[in-house]
Amino acid sequence: MTEQELARDLGFLEAYTIGLGTMIGAGIFVLPSIAAEQAGPASMVSFFFGGLVSLLAAISLSELATGMPKAGGSYYYVNRALGPFFGSIVGWGMWAGLTFASAFYMIGFGQYLLPGLGQYVGFLAGWGEIGITVAALVMAALLTGVNYYGVKETGALQNVIVLTLVGLIIAFLGIGIVDGPTIQEFNPNGWPAVAATIGTVYVTFIGFEVIATSAEEIKNPSRNLPLAMIAAVVTPTLMYVGVMFVSTGTLSIEVLANSQIPVADVATEFMGSIGALAMIVGAVLATVSSANASILSAARVNFAMGRDQILVNWLNEVHDRFRTPYRAISATGIITLVLIAIGVGIGTLAEVASFMYLVTYALVHVAVIVLRRANPDAYDPSFRIPGVLYPVVPVLGFVACLAILLQMNTVVQAIGAVITVFGVVWYFAYARDRALSQSLLGEAIAPEPTTAADGQGSYRVVVPVANPETERDLLRMAAASAYADDSETAEVVAVNIIEVPQQTSLEQDLTFEEARVQRQQELLDAARDIADDLDVGLRTRAIVGRDAGSAILDVIEEENADHVLLGWQGKRSRREHVLGSTIDPVIGHAPCDATLVKLGPAKERANDMMVLAGEGPHAPVAARRAAELADAAGDTATVTLLNVQEPGEDEDGLTPQERGQAVIDDLVDRAGISEDDYESRIAVGEDIEATILAAASEYDTICVGATRSGTVSQAVFGSLPETIGEQTDRTVVMARGPETSPMSVRDAIVRRLES
Repeated sequence: MTEQELARDLGFLEAYTIGLGTMIGAGIFVLPSIAAEQAGPASMVSFFFGGLVSLLAAISLSELATGMPKAGGSYYYVNRALGPFFGSIVGWGMWAGLTFASAFYMIGFGQYLLPGLGQYVGFLAGWGEIGITVAALVMAALLTGVNYYGVKETGALQNVIVLTLVGLIIAFLGIGIVDGPTIQEFNPNGWPAVAATIGTVYVTFIGFEVIATSAEEIKNPSRNLPLAMIAAVVTPTLMYVGVMFVSTGTLSIEVLANSQIPVADVATEFMGSIGALAMIVGAVLATVSSANASILSAARVNFAMGRDQILVNWLNEVHDRFRTPYRAISATGIITLVLIAIGVGIGTLAEVASFMYLVTYALVHVAVIVLRRANPDAYDPSFRIPGVLYPVVPVLGFVACLAILLQMNTVVQAIGAVITVFGVVWYFAYARDRALSQSLLGEAIAPEPTTAADGQGSYRVVVPVANPETERDLLRMAAASAYADDSETAEVVAVNIIEVPQQTSLEQDLTFEEARVQRQQELLDAARDIADDLDVGLRTRAIVGRDAGSAILDVIEEENADHVLLGWQGKRSRREHVLGSTIDPVIGHAPCDATLVKLGPAKERANDMMVLAGEGPHAPVAARRAAELADAAGDTATVTLLNVQEPGEDEDGLTPQERGQAVIDDLVDRAGISEDDYESRIAVGEDIEATILAAASEYDTICVGATRSGTVSQAVFGSLPETIGEQTDRTVVMARGPETSPMSVRDAIVRRLES
């Protein structure tokens, strides 16, 4: 059996954006009024120390996440290190914290939507507190629905929102500082108030936890995960301190404390109404983005608890149609709606969320120490807290979390205690007899090679397989290519990808999509049987990922593949993709030979082959593919190189036959084909395309090279090859050489950051 891999789709920038998107949310737009009321201008110190405490937690989490990159984040690490008793406390605490945070974000959304935009849009004005609550309820329900149905575009929208917010905040800080803010009394309420305010504002620092919950999906985690987490803490910390400096230096503390849209009111003073409107729109986007990320994270914590049998698995089942954990998402949404509807204050929502995450991070620091001392074989983090900082970081982080908890509001402490006690009661009443025993053994993610190949082949062909009816033919063609280049050490890598929507954790899909996983295993088992028949070295890889095209490209890179061969149904789309959402990115970006095959009738897949002989850069690749297939088919196979010319002599007096033969001779030379391996044919016609299609009907297999190079959105191989593939009922092989398009500036930056 081939073990499933979880596709690592997230580089540094993607992971950093995920964390930043949650941290630059409602906190930076709503908390200035609450923080200013509690601690005055000194609240910027509260934000700074909140960031410092989060930085300590991020460092500890980075080691844990690279040592045990599984869905569930802090819950998973605490449960593995300290056992299900503390796992139950942290699991329920994280879920509660995320639901309270979601409600906090939604109230912030209502404040900026109605009192905020109401200044500019008449019908939004005058709704009062009831209107804010209704707006929050409607948006919370909408986000729950979006995640229930699994809208894939939410990920791309998140990136746009984050970039927009960063730009707005930088503009706010730049103009605000130039305007010359004046701080009056810096610390009017004393340092105890500053310490207590850390607990109030800490909700805005929980975003980096989202990165840890996605650890299983991050590329090069030893570098990208800690770097993304630390950057996702430092960036907003500096922004928060700057926003509080500008805010408390622009408006009086009394005015700022009474504002429902503090950042917009501050912006009005030095950016005018246009600047204020921009901040209001940014706040609306930020609150929606933060709430969406929290709902996703809550569902993943639920799954991790269910996986360990601390939580009933019924809650985590995946929807048959949408493939999302719809019950967990619905439960999170319902609790969020209840918190909004019963009128829990926005400050209390923020503080309870902070309280639960401070409890969580205190135990995370303990988990690092326990795992370091126990030193289990399976715990081998690729990032370790540097020797000079260990055990200073976890000890100092634990003490700091406890100190902040003790300074918080007694009502908040009481609510947090109730949630914690609930986790304890749940453990004894439900989980103690069901929960898996504490295990420090990591679960292997990388695939095991089959006995048919050792992974050391000098020539490697990657073949994505998805259809049992075409699997044998694709593997046969891949084997022909492998044999032609290195019959002794060549190997074929058969890959199958299960695509999972953003709302479902990758491992969760493996748990609940038993039928899909079984089909995947059957495909790969069949591939091994076929490989035995063909006498070709084969390895199989079963992958679960967000995007099949990206996952295939990752396999090509990891395997250092020489050739990728894909099947195609023969249909083109003129909308988002030309040949298909999986095929287009692979053919467009694979750094190796790429072949696309549309299989014809079952009994007509080899012998008589035609190669479209042209002057294009990829015609020799098509000729080599035909030669490989013919060699594998034996003496009965024939290869015809066809060139089509328009009638009449050219300006040099050459006839169509002479022009066509010159093209064929040049192609043979470029492809390195022996004269004994092919026949020449020159066809003459006014309509080149029609002539080619007519000739194609006389052969079993048509091989054609791409007529274009570089990435062009309107085409993958070019219009002529794709037309042949679409309109003929024969087997069509479209081929190109390695993609050598110049690297874009964006790709260069991403590669530099991820190297």
